[in-house]
Amino acid sequence: MFCEDVRVEASGHLSLMGVFHQLVVPQLPVTMIKMAVLSHWSGEGQYLSEVRILTPDRLQTVAVSQPTGFTIPPGGYTDNVTVFLNTVFHQPGLYVVQTLINSSLFAEKIMPILLPEQPGLLTQSEQVN
Repeated sequence: MFCEDVRVEASGHLSLMGVFHQLVVPQLPVTMIKMAVLSHWSGEGQYLSEVRILTPDRLQTVAVSQPTGFTIPPGGYTDNVTVFLNTVFHQPGLYVVQTLINSSLFAEKIMPILLPEQPGLLTQSEQVN
């Protein structure tokens, strides 16, 4: 899940601010001052997670997180939050957000970055999801 920020409440619950599935921006390049990627995990064990954002052509890395460890207790779950600061997107398109677990690709999610006059990409991103 993508959002602008994640806060841990006194109760231990997470509050997500500015949840989005795509970004429509007035001009490019655009800088996301703060952006979070939230993953929810179940099962059990200790893992190392890494998140990276690739350009639409997958040839360049926009941002890479530091590897972070997390533990899932037996029969339990955990949430892992990766925060990116001052991330710059130079072109419109379907950016690829990859989650790696123990240095192996686990999942990919598409994050469209759109200009208002590009309605064609909306249709394309809906087909990807």
